[in-house]
Amino acid sequence: MATADLSLPIAEPGMRIGLFGGSFNPPHEGHRLVALQCLKRLALDKVWILVTPGNPLKDHTELAPLDQRMALAHKVMRHPDLEVTGFETAHGFTYTFETLSFLTRTYPAVKFVWIMGADSLMSFDHWEHWRDIAMMVPMAVYARQMAKFDAMNAPASIALAASRLPEESAISLADRDPPAWVYLHGVMSDASSTAIREAQKSSS
Repeated sequence: MATADLSLPIAEPGMRIGLFGGSFNPPHEGHRLVALQCLKRLALDKVWILVTPGNPLKDHTELAPLDQRMALAHKVMRHPDLEVTGFETAHGFTYTFETLSFLTRTYPAVKFVWIMGADSLMSFDHWEHWRDIAMMVPMAVYARQMAKFDAMNAPASIALAASRLPEESAISLADRDPPAWVYLHGVMSDASSTAIREAQKSSS
């Protein structure tokens, strides 16, 4: 793996940067779609694709090596404003809270937005320091076909209901003081990392 892949991307004061983290096991066109939709609808300068060491809430038995997931992410994302990085591994970060604490300290003048799919919102209340995460940066939740109805009834959705913005205000999300979040509806993909892995096992 190239050393640059594990380095912290460069950010200038005032930039609006989306943070799209995940195991990307494997990355697919659905991930790219979410990143590009958020880039446009949130008026972001960049979206950083944070390929994590692994989700602490998930079984790592089928987790591909980081360098393999990084290489595939570079191929899938293929856009000048989507930057793939594995810097969390270089810094020993396991939890999103650690990553956001570091980034907001390192780049205090950058406007970060956390991006996640609706399926992640459903389990958000199990994340380490999830309430603190909501207080650190604005968040964009992108609808996914399998979770678009249940996500709004998730514990975190209910707990954070008062800080939810109307979807038409999404373009100003990066400028809002947290807690602030928006639920984005838009083009959806049926692609699933789990389904891709199952198909690969069936064909092997």
